[in-house]
Amino acid sequence: MARIAFVGLGNMGGPMAQNLVKAGHDVHGYDISLDAVGKLVSAGGTAAGMPGAAAADAEIVVTMLPSGAEVRETYLGPDGIVEKAKPGTLLIDSSTIDVETAREVSAAAEARGLLMVDAPVSGGVGGAQAATLTFMVGGADEAFEKAKPILAAMGKTIVHAGGPGTGQAAKICNNMILGISMIAVSEAFVLAEKLGLDAQKLFDISSKSSGQCWSMTAYCPVPGPVPTSPANRDYQAGFTAAMMLKDLKLSQEAAKAAGARTPLGAGASAIYEHYVDSGEGGRDFSGIIRFLRGE
Repeated sequence: MARIAFVGLGNMGGPMAQNLVKAGHDVHGYDISLDAVGKLVSAGGTAAGMPGAAAADAEIVVTMLPSGAEVRETYLGPDGIVEKAKPGTLLIDSSTIDVETAREVSAAAEARGLLMVDAPVSGGVGGAQAATLTFMVGGADEAFEKAKPILAAMGKTIVHAGGPGTGQAAKICNNMILGISMIAVSEAFVLAEKLGLDAQKLFDISSKSSGQCWSMTAYCPVPGPVPTSPANRDYQAGFTAAMMLKDLKLSQEAAKAAGARTPLGAGASAIYEHYVDSGEGGRDFSGIIRFLRGE
């Protein structure tokens, strides 16, 4: 089994690292939160020093960080991972960041003889805990094949999207669809309420007809029709509104850079920004229905 340095042990990274421990790997974790590190240690992992030092002793490095700025600093900063890792080390970045940063870091890693993939995830905290995440992977064929068994310990669907940065591109496009569709489903339920149509009846009809989508059938924003959806837990977050806004903003930055017209994506970003600014950033993103109701 591999010696793995895992950097970023938050709501997603923590359970991902613990699943690597369960798979038998020697996992050394770093996070600015000592509590987060303590949870990994309790699960059988080991506390690590700073990211660069941890990478120097690792065969594989996995990162799960909040934004492109943290990824850039962690990998490319003084005494960072790219500088300290031994040639041949596999680097897996599962953060959701901009495509440009992903490609810049990958190029720097390749120049120093390292293998790297960008491997953002879909599935939320529940998927991280259950090891059922979907990984969207960008990188060279050799790096992908080496990463695949490691990713398999943390998820069940692993798709090679193409070269460096395409994993991030896939994540951004996927979550733009998700943000737009959740607003559409929420608007439909709000309209149904105003028209006197029972929410369960709308679900029974739309979930079996042309309105069917994941936001309807798996993550319904009203309580009742889908018992496992956050709507039944006062919108306790599986994926926060703040994180959805982050991804929608990334989609709009990418669209601007690529010259792509995404008016619905832009609209969804603006709506989520208003919702987060109202103080609801920590709620599940499906709680957007409350904002649309005017609550």
